[in-house]
Amino acid sequence: MAYDRRSFTAGLASLTISATVSHVAQAQQVERPSIRLGVANKAHLYYLPLTLAERRGHFKDYGITITTSDFEGGGQSLEALLAGSVDVVTGAYEHTLHTQAKGHDIRAVIELGRFPGIVLAVAKDRPVKSHADLKGLKIGVTALSSSSHFFVLYLMAKAGLAPTDATFVGVGGGPAAVDAMKAGDIDAISNLDPVITRLQQDGAIRIITDSRFPRVNYEIFGGTNPAAVLYAKREFIAANPITMQALVNAFYKTLKWIATATTDEIVDTVPSDFFLGDRAIYVKALKANLLVYSKTGIITRQGMNSALNMLATFDPDLKGAKIDLQRTFDDRFIRRATVLFDDPTNSDLENDERRPEVDLKAFRD
Repeated sequence: MAYDRRSFTAGLASLTISATVSHVAQAQQVERPSIRLGVANKAHLYYLPLTLAERRGHFKDYGITITTSDFEGGGQSLEALLAGSVDVVTGAYEHTLHTQAKGHDIRAVIELGRFPGIVLAVAKDRPVKSHADLKGLKIGVTALSSSSHFFVLYLMAKAGLAPTDATFVGVGGGPAAVDAMKAGDIDAISNLDPVITRLQQDGAIRIITDSRFPRVNYEIFGGTNPAAVLYAKREFIAANPITMQALVNAFYKTLKWIATATTDEIVDTVPSDFFLGDRAIYVKALKANLLVYSKTGIITRQGMNSALNMLATFDPDLKGAKIDLQRTFDDRFIRRATVLFDDPTNSDLENDERRPEVDLKAFRD
């Protein structure tokens, strides 16, 4: 009989983890079994861990029922959190920095993406050779004050341009974005997959900067640049520690599954309406993004600095701002999740207060 090593490893890990889940779940009841979660453009591969965690029942494994609100942009998700209409958000790490600078204590609890996966492209007939050539163009982003918007502002600033040197419009992250580019309503686009791969396949764009790949991120950021995270208000975290642990466990379990699953297994789990009409396009997009997802769930110190330096390049509110980066990431829950998944047969797990020492200054994802 022939065995597929990858499939065997994934199956064994799943079996062991599932056996542990029920044991731990029975030990402690979550404070908030129903959670309102905000996200922006959920169909983006940027948020694949959320989709998979839901579809594979990982939240339910830990006693959590998720109700999702899908917004047009990350800024809207953040506003919903601040207004109290959602409890937690899967969104860009940059938002924790912005809110800290404005006196709001918002903290990430797990890193889902270590690279943005955002792509800047221009219409195929546009004679753009460098970021300086973006001056005067009309650029489509998912939404204003979103990570795709910040990404272009950073590239423009490095090229000596001001935010006002280009016009930005929100085009969303689905079919509307594709249509806007094809119709010539915008000159350039900063967006994510599967939108980018769809436009590539249709021959509508020429890529200028592609952060789906590690090499490019090291060139433009100097290393990893934390992207999607799960974040919440500090007071919510403090009041619901068991719930937050359950959420982090579910997401970490999903990251571990992504690392071992086949492309077909992942795509088969995703709703078909995420494919933009073509499963083959989604498969191609997924393959281009597999290196984006976090391997550890930990935001490194280098990653925190990278994100802050990026924002400070163009945002006057963050230039010279004194932000305690450690306050933007509460690592207690991912440390605990690491223990759960690395030592799942520990019979005293529910009483285990170990906190593996993780040097955030030296650790590299």
